[in-house]
Amino acid sequence: MRWFFLIAAMLVPLAGQAAASPCLTRGTGDMGIIIERAAGSLQVVDTTAHSELFRVEGLGDLSHASAVYSRDARYAYIFGRDGGLSKVDLLCGTLVKRVVQGGNSIGGAISQDGRLIAVSNYEPGGVKVFSAESLELLADIPATRLPGGKGSKTVGLVDAPEQRFVFGLYDTGEIWIADLTDPKAPRLQRFKDIGRQPYDGLITPDGRYYIAGLFGEDGLALLDLWHPERGPSRILNHYGRGKKQLPVYKMPHLEGWAVAGDRAFLPAIGLHEILVVNRDGWQPAGRIQVHGQPVFVMARPDGRQIWVNFAFPNNDTIQVIDTETLKIIKTLKPGKGALHMEFTPRGEEVWISIRDLDQVKIYDTRTLEQTASLPADKPSGIFFTSRAHKTGL
Repeated sequence: MRWFFLIAAMLVPLAGQAAASPCLTRGTGDMGIIIERAAGSLQVVDTTAHSELFRVEGLGDLSHASAVYSRDARYAYIFGRDGGLSKVDLLCGTLVKRVVQGGNSIGGAISQDGRLIAVSNYEPGGVKVFSAESLELLADIPATRLPGGKGSKTVGLVDAPEQRFVFGLYDTGEIWIADLTDPKAPRLQRFKDIGRQPYDGLITPDGRYYIAGLFGEDGLALLDLWHPERGPSRILNHYGRGKKQLPVYKMPHLEGWAVAGDRAFLPAIGLHEILVVNRDGWQPAGRIQVHGQPVFVMARPDGRQIWVNFAFPNNDTIQVIDTETLKIIKTLKPGKGALHMEFTPRGEEVWISIRDLDQVKIYDTRTLEQTASLPADKPSGIFFTSRAHKTGL
């Protein structure tokens, strides 16, 4: 009997700790985050229940924030515009750690094995690599220096197979591959003269091809990561020839590109067009006239539809394109500031942030009708945990 009371006494504090813990005991497969850009906060959400689970504050400047996930999809790593790198625990709704690693950051990536977090910087330029566990700095890769000593802005950072990261150098017209097999001694491959001002980059879902969009000229640069020794090649050269270039109100986001079957769909800079490209040979296969300057061009996971949003002043509109006919099948008007779209893992829904209405609206992708909404403070990026298992996201 004495042993019974002793064991019971030991268990009471443990039970009290469990009751006090805010952490959830559940899977993370149907969870995600919504960035609240103006408040420097995010919501952790349940995509099945269409509900907020937690709100995490103190994340700094999130005006151009993006996120990646740990392999177990428990932790989100947030890249803030102020150079902040934040690790957030989704099950506890807590900020685990935050480091300010640069002066102006433009995104990041997680390595193939999930152990490394890489961050690309406008200021001071270059890429820094951290431990995903502790956020300890493991590698500092400075960019090519400009006259005066400042490093080139780095852009379009993605993870690639074989423990590599790939990124562009905006000011010097380069693409670099960084092999981080040994994070203490990165091995670099540098490709120069790839085109003027690579502003963003993407990698195909199979991890083979890296494509950099060029702001300084018509066209894109393509690098085959199976055969990097062949160097970059140009695709869609002079796609804007003969067309009146419009003021660019917001740069297209190539990481929101779309692949459907044997074709890719990309936003055209300064044009009201979607570029259609055959992946076999990367040759042009057509153009789709759309409502405005496209920002994100995203495919439903089954590739049957393309959803497109637009830069100011047309940022109250979303258009849906049938990938078989290349026809617009629906024009939606969800509200001003439709900034970001995210499909649920199997594509039955798409969540759209509507910044100026302080809402996230949810649409059924079969009926193309709105089915739900969530309040959010000036929402922008939406990132679901299914990204944890996809290359380049």
